[in-house]
Amino acid sequence: MDQLGLLIGDEDQGASDGGTFERLNPMTGEVATRAAAATVDDARLACDAAARAFPQWSVTSPGERRRILLAAADALQARADDFVAAMAEETGATAGWAMFNVGLSADMLREAASLTTQITGEIIPSNRPGSMAMAVRQPAGVVLSIAPWNAPIILGVRSIATPLACGNTVVMKTSEICPRTHRLIIDALLEGGVPRGVLNALSNAPDDAPEIVETLIAHPAVRRINFTGSTRVGRIIAETAGRFLKPALLELGGKAPFVVLDDADLEAAVDAAAFGAYMNQGQICMSTERIVVDEKIADAFVAALAKKARSLKAGDPRKGDTPLGSVVDENAAKRIQELVKDAVSKGAVLAAGGGVDGTVMEATLLDHVTPAMRIYGEESFGPVVTMVRVNGIDEAVRVANDTEYGLSSAVFGKDVNRAMAVARRIESGICHINGPTVHDEAQMPFGGVKESGYGRFGGKAGIAEFTELRWITVQDGPLHYPF
Repeated sequence: MDQLGLLIGDEDQGASDGGTFERLNPMTGEVATRAAAATVDDARLACDAAARAFPQWSVTSPGERRRILLAAADALQARADDFVAAMAEETGATAGWAMFNVGLSADMLREAASLTTQITGEIIPSNRPGSMAMAVRQPAGVVLSIAPWNAPIILGVRSIATPLACGNTVVMKTSEICPRTHRLIIDALLEGGVPRGVLNALSNAPDDAPEIVETLIAHPAVRRINFTGSTRVGRIIAETAGRFLKPALLELGGKAPFVVLDDADLEAAVDAAAFGAYMNQGQICMSTERIVVDEKIADAFVAALAKKARSLKAGDPRKGDTPLGSVVDENAAKRIQELVKDAVSKGAVLAAGGGVDGTVMEATLLDHVTPAMRIYGEESFGPVVTMVRVNGIDEAVRVANDTEYGLSSAVFGKDVNRAMAVARRIESGICHINGPTVHDEAQMPFGGVKESGYGRFGGKAGIAEFTELRWITVQDGPLHYPF
């Protein structure tokens, strides 16, 4: 098996101490990928390389950066089959999910390319006669990008595309769970023409991650950090970044509520809820985890969603004959199963699913869930969705907001003005009316509130995250001083 190396400056190399680690296929237990395990010295060298490349890349013309990012989008799409194979082997993802990742990621690169001529400033009227005052956006410097495994191409590309478009150089710490998938992204951007040193990549053994990440954040050249992952790790990233006074963009966990009002189109709501809950086995930050349904229509909704869930079979993603694949590993399967058992033991009704075979889990629906159950508040990150029955809009809003998270949400109701009023009261960075909680577009401001993080990826919002806003003046004429 080929070993993945580290990309540091001009060189694709092994770890400085020769160390490696292995990622196992979650279904077979066989080695899926063997990769170099970066050391602290390697991490520093990667930041040094990015710092050396910054002066030239930061003044590269918008047209040239746009040309490179567009070429990278084409190169990424040309590697679709490689991505499908890598995601199946490393994360148990289906071909459909992998291809969706490829398509949206190519869109993100093209959207980033379009941003290169939208990094604008403004002239601000000055009270000083003869003074021209400007607000100017400039590249920040070296950006540290850390992306997860669950939507590995989308979130990997998102972590580096806008930083590059804004003229920054990047060090990407790839996920220990999908190093080959993430390295394919790096290779596509290099093929597109990103100069060596502008984009650097480090893979690391899982046990080394805390020390490697702190070293990267602490490096003087690193000026921005972006992280997508769990709230637990995000809090560590934020605390470390705060210690070094460095801005961090964090997109963290979610417990997305899906509110079904009494006038909802049930068929449309069921289809959207099933997609949001079970796509990629529920392993998406935006996944529908909680359905908050008006008790007037709850019985009919549960019956229809249970029927839909039972039709969604799970199996080996490499065979390509089931809509659902494997969860990421056996520990995840056991953790999710424990949440389901806890809920049932405390009175929840298992309306559909519940079966587990290794890392393959049935689409599961739990009805009559209460706050006494762990799954009411804990992020399940699996093919499980809960039902909470409520009486009216005020209770629906209260339950929807009864969570530490606030990333995505949805409201279903035929009276759009009424649904909009509910949406405004939900504490989340994203809300879709009569649409699923799982929805992303490259040009949209994407991010959460509360313990789902802060800052926004996507479109023009991303420009603000990855540039410095400077005040520059030009003085024309005599100036008068008090002494």
